[in-house]
Amino acid sequence: MVSKELASLRKHVDNLLRMEGAHLSFDEAVAGFPPALRGARPAGAPHSAWELLEHMRIAQNDILLFSKSAKHVSPQWPEGYWPPAEAPKRKSQWGESVKAFRADLAAFERLLFNPRKDLYEPFPWGEGQTLLREALLIADHNAYHLGQLVLVRRLLSVWG
Repeated sequence: MVSKELASLRKHVDNLLRMEGAHLSFDEAVAGFPPALRGARPAGAPHSAWELLEHMRIAQNDILLFSKSAKHVSPQWPEGYWPPAEAPKRKSQWGESVKAFRADLAAFERLLFNPRKDLYEPFPWGEGQTLLREALLIADHNAYHLGQLVLVRRLLSVWG
């Protein structure tokens, strides 16, 4: 039986993962981004929208797979967490990345809401990480880079 408090905590953490509340959503941030500008790095910005999207996808996928299995091997830091190019190679890559990001988020949510998963129990692998810690890590990491993506949109005058 799941306690009322634990069910509430899972829902609040999921709201963070979904970027509901204080932040705009992932879907709002990536919607309608002009294909010709996805690889553009505005003056003063260290990353393009493509680089930020792919970085978010790669990192979230890594955290998901780490949370599921001791057999997962994380990418090499830092180069394995960033795409090799500033822009997608194919037009379809942006949509594929968005779709994969959403799928991984949904998969993590299934872990989060699985009543057999203890939010506080350290994984038998790793260095004391728990499902709750990994959920908060995803939420924090995605919020940070979503803010950067919004800034890139504004600097490129493609917001709204």
